[in-house]
Amino acid sequence: MGGWRGILGFDYGVVQAPLGPDIASPELVAAVANAGAIGLLRAPDSESPDVLRKLIARTRALTSKPFGVGVVLAFPHEKNVKVVLEEKVAVLQVYWGDYPARLVNQAHEVGVKVVHQVGSYEDATKAVDAGVDAIIVQGYEAGGHVIGKEGLVALLPRVVDLASEHNIPVIAAGGIVDARGYVAALALGAKGVCMGTRFVAATESYAHPTYKEKILEMAETEYTNVFGRARWPGAPHRVLKTPFFNKWKHLSPDETEVDQPIIGHSTVHELDKEIRRFAGTAPNETTQGDIDSMVMYAGQGVGLIKEILPAGDIVRMLVDGAQLIIQQQSLDTVS
Repeated sequence: MGGWRGILGFDYGVVQAPLGPDIASPELVAAVANAGAIGLLRAPDSESPDVLRKLIARTRALTSKPFGVGVVLAFPHEKNVKVVLEEKVAVLQVYWGDYPARLVNQAHEVGVKVVHQVGSYEDATKAVDAGVDAIIVQGYEAGGHVIGKEGLVALLPRVVDLASEHNIPVIAAGGIVDARGYVAALALGAKGVCMGTRFVAATESYAHPTYKEKILEMAETEYTNVFGRARWPGAPHRVLKTPFFNKWKHLSPDETEVDQPIIGHSTVHELDKEIRRFAGTAPNETTQGDIDSMVMYAGQGVGLIKEILPAGDIVRMLVDGAQLIIQQQSLDTVS
């Protein structure tokens, strides 16, 4: 189980998820990269090539290490992807849609590796056929928007068996927040882990302080479709079971955020945004208003997160802890 040794040319097989809409700040991504792991910016969910180019430049000003950009294929993205390729960012992570071989080859021609996040065996098969460089398998346990309905323990080994025939490394995502989860993923055949919730509660994360505090305080999540229905239809998600969510979790299917009252304001990717009740926009550092009534995405491992830490420390604790567990298991086997 040597997955902690690194993948895709990075020192370690640890991936920081591209937390949206802008929680994965250049400061967070750079800190992860400086620790030898894979940090991912989140491309804007609209065609914003100039904004994305600035985010890449800001990140490069903070690190000389490679990093990546995550793109949600459900939104307009061609111009954003063009920027990723023009800037020759190390990794293009794609999610929530198909990314055929023609587009993968375009990335490879300029030296950009493509990592496709999937939530089913069928989508993993498409990713393998497209010739991607790695596959992230997202389990139902994951926080944020969840594309599949299978648990990680059942789905991950199937995709590992499929991808191993093509020498494509598989990265596990969903409910993993510490070294024990990392080692468990390695035991199931993964070569790395992708974590979102753990990095929301990082010092450098752009999440609102109240959001970070809730992650430390709360242990229960729920899979739902209450938030952001109009903006991203058919995109279920896992959130903290806050008092606000518990009050509204049985929201009528025909209700959306569109006609709801405004509960706050944020600046997201240089744009001032009104946040309506049931909006899918997680609060960032600029957000003002009724923060407790806003969506707070989190995975099922949230109850294991007890402190806000620098991102570099999170990476080092994960890697060192995994090594220690593996060494201890080896000693126990020998004895």
